[in-house]
Amino acid sequence: MSIQILSYEFMGPIPLDEWGPPMEKLVYLILAREKDKFSIVYVGDCEKTEDKAYFVQHPQFKCWADQTGSEKSLHLAILPMFESTPEYRKNVLQKIMTHYKPKCNASEIKEEKPSYTVRKTETPETEKFNCPCCGAEMHPEQILEKSTVYRCKSCGMSDTRLNS
Repeated sequence: MSIQILSYEFMGPIPLDEWGPPMEKLVYLILAREKDKFSIVYVGDCEKTEDKAYFVQHPQFKCWADQTGSEKSLHLAILPMFESTPEYRKNVLQKIMTHYKPKCNASEIKEEKPSYTVRKTETPETEKFNCPCCGAEMHPEQILEKSTVYRCKSCGMSDTRLNS
C-alpha cells in the first residue's frame, strides 16, 4: 500500500503501534485516520534509529495524540531516501509542511517569501496632441521604454512618439 503526497510516493500508512525498527534516511508522515480518510498531523525525517520507542519518545508525540484524540488513530507512512543528504530531506520536509501545514509542525513552517520585489515604475508624462486624421485627442495606449504608442479613440489611427 502507498500514499501519494505532492510528487512523492510514501509507503504505508500503517498503524503507528505496528512499526518496528530499523529506520534509516527517510522522511516520515504521522497521519490521523478518520474512517477511510487520512490527514497529515506531522512530517519529520530520520537519519537512523534502532529504537523501538522512537515515536513514543518523540517530543511531538503528545501533540499527535491530541490531534487525533487517540493513539490508536495514529498512522505512519515513510519515504525511504537511502542516497539522500540531510539537506535534501529537509527540502522535502519544507515542501510538504508549506503545502499541507501539519498542526504539529506549526512552529517549523517557514513562510516562503518571493525571490522578487515589486517596484513601482514611474510613467512618463504623456503629451497631449490631436489626431492628424480626425482632430480628436490621441490617448496613450502603450508606454514602452523609449517610446509611447498613441491611439485615437475616434477613428482608431495610431501614432508612436519618442519619450522625452
